[in-house]
Amino acid sequence: MKTILETWPAEASAPERHDGPVFMQAELAPNRSLANPAFIALMIAIGTISFTAGIFYLAIGAWPVLPFFGLDVFLVWLAFRISYRDGRAREFVRVDGRDIEVVRQHPTGHRRRYRLPTAWVRLRLVDPQAHHAQVALVAHGKALVLGQFLSPPERGEFATALGAAIERARQSWSGPQEPGGADPASA
Repeated sequence: MKTILETWPAEASAPERHDGPVFMQAELAPNRSLANPAFIALMIAIGTISFTAGIFYLAIGAWPVLPFFGLDVFLVWLAFRISYRDGRAREFVRVDGRDIEVVRQHPTGHRRRYRLPTAWVRLRLVDPQAHHAQVALVAHGKALVLGQFLSPPERGEFATALGAAIERARQSWSGPQEPGGADPASA
Protein backbone atom coordinates (compact mmCIF):
# COMPACT_ATOMS: atom_id res chain seq x y z
CA MET A 1 0.00 0.00 0.00
CA LYS A 2 1.55 3.25 -1.16
CA THR A 3 0.75 6.46 0.69
CA ILE A 4 1.94 9.99 0.37
CA LEU A 5 2.77 11.89 3.54
CA GLU A 6 1.70 15.50 3.53
CA THR A 7 4.71 17.77 3.96
CA TRP A 8 3.72 21.01 2.22
CA PRO A 9 3.93 23.95 4.66
CA ALA A 10 0.92 26.16 5.33
CA GLU A 11 1.06 29.87 4.57
CA ALA A 12 1.34 32.27 7.51
CA SER A 13 -1.07 34.71 5.84
CA ALA A 14 -3.42 34.74 2.88
CA PRO A 15 -1.39 34.71 -0.35
CA GLU A 16 -1.75 37.55 -2.82
CA ARG A 17 -3.99 36.46 -5.65
CA HIS A 18 -3.09 36.72 -9.30
CA ASP A 19 -5.43 38.91 -11.38
CA GLY A 20 -5.44 36.62 -14.40
CA PRO A 21 -8.01 34.02 -15.41
CA VAL A 22 -9.09 31.30 -12.99
CA PHE A 23 -9.03 27.80 -14.50
CA MET A 24 -10.64 25.98 -11.59
CA GLN A 25 -12.49 26.99 -8.48
CA ALA A 26 -13.79 23.99 -6.54
CA GLU A 27 -15.24 23.38 -3.11
CA LEU A 28 -14.76 19.85 -1.78
CA ALA A 29 -17.04 18.66 1.01
CA PRO A 30 -17.59 15.31 2.71
CA ASN A 31 -20.71 13.34 1.84
CA ARG A 32 -23.40 12.99 4.46
CA SER A 33 -26.09 10.64 3.21
CA LEU A 34 -28.62 11.12 6.01
CA ALA A 35 -30.48 14.45 5.82
CA ASN A 36 -31.75 16.15 8.97
CA PRO A 37 -35.42 15.03 8.65
CA ALA A 38 -34.30 11.42 8.16
CA PHE A 39 -32.00 11.73 11.18
CA ILE A 40 -34.93 12.91 13.31
CA ALA A 41 -37.10 10.03 12.05
CA LEU A 42 -34.29 7.53 12.79
CA MET A 43 -33.82 8.88 16.32
CA ILE A 44 -37.59 8.71 16.96
CA ALA A 45 -37.62 5.09 15.75
CA ILE A 46 -34.61 4.11 17.88
CA GLY A 47 -36.06 5.95 20.89
CA THR A 48 -39.43 4.25 20.47
CA ILE A 49 -37.88 0.79 20.18
CA SER A 50 -35.63 1.39 23.21
CA PHE A 51 -38.51 2.82 25.27
CA THR A 52 -40.76 -0.14 24.39
CA ALA A 53 -38.06 -2.68 25.22
CA GLY A 54 -37.28 -0.81 28.45
CA ILE A 55 -40.93 -0.91 29.53
CA PHE A 56 -41.06 -4.65 28.73
CA TYR A 57 -37.99 -5.39 30.84
CA LEU A 58 -39.28 -3.16 33.64
CA ALA A 59 -42.59 -5.08 33.60
CA ILE A 60 -40.87 -8.46 33.99
CA GLY A 61 -38.74 -7.12 36.84
CA ALA A 62 -35.40 -6.65 35.09
CA TRP A 63 -35.18 -2.96 35.99
CA PRO A 64 -31.32 -2.81 36.08
CA VAL A 65 -31.19 -3.01 32.25
CA LEU A 66 -33.41 0.09 31.87
CA PRO A 67 -30.57 2.69 31.83
CA PHE A 68 -28.83 0.81 29.00
CA PHE A 69 -31.80 1.41 26.71
CA GLY A 70 -31.34 5.14 27.18
CA LEU A 71 -27.59 4.84 26.78
CA ASP A 72 -27.86 3.23 23.33
CA VAL A 73 -30.09 6.07 22.09
CA PHE A 74 -27.60 8.63 23.45
CA LEU A 75 -24.62 6.90 21.83
CA VAL A 76 -26.31 6.71 18.41
CA TRP A 77 -27.24 10.40 18.71
CA LEU A 78 -23.65 11.28 19.73
CA ALA A 79 -22.16 9.33 16.78
CA PHE A 80 -24.39 11.19 14.32
CA ARG A 81 -23.57 14.56 15.92
CA ILE A 82 -19.85 13.87 15.52
CA SER A 83 -20.40 12.78 11.92
CA TYR A 84 -22.40 15.93 11.12
CA ARG A 85 -19.74 18.11 12.78
CA ASP A 86 -17.02 16.46 10.67
CA GLY A 87 -19.23 17.08 7.63
CA ARG A 88 -18.60 20.83 8.01
CA ALA A 89 -14.99 20.38 6.81
CA ARG A 90 -14.24 21.96 3.43
CA GLU A 91 -11.38 22.25 0.98
CA PHE A 92 -11.38 25.11 -1.50
CA VAL A 93 -9.11 24.67 -4.52
CA ARG A 94 -8.37 27.57 -6.90
CA VAL A 95 -6.09 27.23 -9.92
CA ASP A 96 -4.83 30.25 -11.84
CA GLY A 97 -1.85 30.75 -14.14
CA ARG A 98 0.59 31.44 -11.32
CA ASP A 99 -0.62 29.53 -8.26
CA ILE A 100 -2.73 26.72 -6.95
CA GLU A 101 -4.31 27.94 -3.75
CA VAL A 102 -5.80 25.41 -1.32
CA VAL A 103 -7.75 26.54 1.74
CA ARG A 104 -8.72 23.89 4.28
CA GLN A 105 -11.55 24.75 6.60
CA HIS A 106 -11.72 22.43 9.59
CA PRO A 107 -15.05 21.61 11.31
CA THR A 108 -14.16 24.13 14.03
CA GLY A 109 -13.95 26.93 11.44
CA HIS A 110 -10.14 27.15 11.58
CA ARG A 111 -8.57 27.68 8.15
CA ARG A 112 -5.17 26.71 6.76
CA ARG A 113 -3.93 28.08 3.47
CA TYR A 114 -1.49 26.51 1.05
CA ARG A 115 0.00 27.98 -2.12
CA LEU A 116 1.72 25.88 -4.74
CA PRO A 117 3.32 27.07 -7.99
CA THR A 118 1.35 25.95 -11.02
CA ALA A 119 4.45 25.52 -13.20
CA TRP A 120 6.33 23.30 -10.74
CA VAL A 121 3.58 21.11 -9.35
CA ARG A 122 2.84 17.52 -10.43
CA LEU A 123 -0.46 15.82 -9.83
CA ARG A 124 -0.28 12.27 -8.45
CA LEU A 125 -3.16 9.85 -8.06
CA VAL A 126 -2.07 6.92 -5.90
CA ASP A 127 -4.05 3.63 -6.05
CA PRO A 128 -7.02 5.16 -7.91
CA GLN A 129 -9.34 2.15 -7.48
CA ALA A 130 -8.54 1.47 -3.82
CA HIS A 131 -10.45 2.90 -0.86
CA HIS A 132 -7.26 4.54 0.40
CA ALA A 133 -6.62 6.34 -2.93
CA GLN A 134 -4.91 9.71 -2.67
CA VAL A 135 -4.85 12.83 -4.84
CA ALA A 136 -1.67 14.77 -4.17
CA LEU A 137 0.10 17.82 -5.51
CA VAL A 138 3.85 17.31 -5.39
CA ALA A 139 6.63 19.84 -5.93
CA HIS A 140 10.20 20.23 -4.65
CA GLY A 141 10.00 16.97 -2.68
CA LYS A 142 6.96 18.15 -0.71
CA ALA A 143 3.36 17.00 -1.06
CA LEU A 144 -0.15 18.24 -0.31
CA VAL A 145 -2.91 15.61 -0.20
CA LEU A 146 -6.37 16.76 -1.31
CA GLY A 147 -9.89 15.41 -0.85
CA GLN A 148 -9.13 12.73 1.72
CA PHE A 149 -12.83 12.56 2.60
CA LEU A 150 -13.96 11.89 -0.99
CA SER A 151 -14.88 8.43 -2.28
CA PRO A 152 -12.43 6.75 -4.73
CA PRO A 153 -14.58 7.55 -7.82
CA GLU A 154 -14.91 11.18 -6.68
CA ARG A 155 -11.14 11.40 -6.14
CA GLY A 156 -10.59 10.13 -9.69
CA GLU A 157 -13.02 12.67 -11.17
CA PHE A 158 -11.48 15.46 -9.12
CA ALA A 159 -7.95 14.44 -10.16
CA THR A 160 -8.95 14.47 -13.83
CA ALA A 161 -10.54 17.92 -13.57
CA LEU A 162 -7.63 19.31 -11.52
CA GLY A 163 -5.06 17.91 -13.95
CA ALA A 164 -6.85 19.53 -16.89
CA ALA A 165 -7.06 22.86 -15.06
CA ILE A 166 -3.34 22.77 -14.19
CA GLU A 167 -2.44 22.00 -17.81
CA ARG A 168 -4.59 24.90 -19.11
CA ALA A 169 -3.07 27.21 -16.50
CA ARG A 170 0.49 26.25 -17.49
CA GLN A 171 -0.23 26.93 -21.15
CA SER A 172 -1.66 30.37 -20.41
CA TRP A 173 0.99 31.70 -18.02
CA SER A 174 4.05 33.46 -19.40
CA GLY A 175 5.34 35.24 -16.28
CA PRO A 176 8.00 34.11 -13.80
CA GLN A 177 7.19 31.35 -11.32
CA GLU A 178 8.08 31.35 -7.64
CA PRO A 179 8.88 27.98 -6.06
CA GLY A 180 5.88 28.35 -3.68
CA GLY A 181 5.34 27.14 -0.15
CA ALA A 182 5.72 29.05 3.07
CA ASP A 183 8.84 31.18 3.32
CA PRO A 184 11.08 29.61 6.00
CA ALA A 185 12.35 33.08 6.98
CA SER A 186 8.83 34.28 7.87
CA ALA A 187 8.03 31.26 10.06
